[in-house]
Amino acid sequence: MYDFVVVGAGPAGSRFARRAAEEGYDVLAFEQGEVGEPLACSGHVSTDIWGFTGENARDELLQNEIVGARFHVGGPGSDAHRFYKREVVSNVIDREGLDRHLAGLARDAGADVREHHTVTAVDQRHDRVAVTVRGPDGTETFEAKMIAGCDGPRSRVRTELDLAEPGELLHGVLGFDSDADATDYVDVHLSAPRFFAWRIPRGDAGVEYGLAAPPGDDVGGRFDDLIDGYGVDLHRRCSGAIPIGPPESVTSHRGFLLGDAAAQTKPFTGGGILYGMTSADHAVREIDPDSPASLAAYERAWRDDLSQEIRLGHWLRRAYSLPEPVQRAGLSALSGEIGVHMDRPSSLFSREHLRKVFS
Repeated sequence: MYDFVVVGAGPAGSRFARRAAEEGYDVLAFEQGEVGEPLACSGHVSTDIWGFTGENARDELLQNEIVGARFHVGGPGSDAHRFYKREVVSNVIDREGLDRHLAGLARDAGADVREHHTVTAVDQRHDRVAVTVRGPDGTETFEAKMIAGCDGPRSRVRTELDLAEPGELLHGVLGFDSDADATDYVDVHLSAPRFFAWRIPRGDAGVEYGLAAPPGDDVGGRFDDLIDGYGVDLHRRCSGAIPIGPPESVTSHRGFLLGDAAAQTKPFTGGGILYGMTSADHAVREIDPDSPASLAAYERAWRDDLSQEIRLGHWLRRAYSLPEPVQRAGLSALSGEIGVHMDRPSSLFSREHLRKVFS
């Protein structure tokens, strides 16, 4: 019997599998397809990402360095309000490569990571979980003391464990232009209902364009308008769901959720790579697979760390729906040098940021 079965080998799942294996646990992880595919997530992350990777990862994965953002109330060509730091504030990375890198670290630590395996059922019992999986050699059932659901916004594990859905699922669309662009600003357009659109230069890898909004708000049409406004031809498109708002509980008797499955994401950007891996570290520290009661400690730990940031992120997101004159006035008043951390909305109230705003 395994200590943990991990479903999903994205950043949160691979991080948990690696750290649990390093602690001496017997870990089996399943990925439905190939690790890193299909792409459905932006590659714009804070520089904290390198604290979760292995040696030389930066040389392998870094595509561009970003120092600031231009905020637009309208679409391409509209007036921009610049926010910046004097040093690098974020990185653009090979997003698919990140998944492969993290899964490789999990394997190196001793976790058994299997691709092309789809979980079809989870039977949660008093002393174990039985996980039914369809793989290249047919259907098998594996037993473990606990199961980690790291299988994305439409998590099968979450459904099987009868846990609540995220508060909201946004519809996100990504597109990629192959023309190189090594400039150091991203563009953010507050033109999508209740969310935003973006343009991210990826160095020699080209440019990423994206837009997210609640389903039913013509996300595809609005994305086409964004691309037409920039006058580019895309060589690749993809889409996916973005979970916003964690449910009241992400644990059951012998199961727990991580990453997008738990909606451990930033409400104001939809990003969840760092939050998911941070929560994975909490899970490894707190969960004892022989003690279901330890799941409560994980629930407390990740919420103590991230709930304030998520709550403040919801407040920031409300600004996306303010009347345009109010948005313009606010952006004009606050633009300039900043001292915030892109993963921590609480840094808006930091001494560093307030000093820069009022200097």
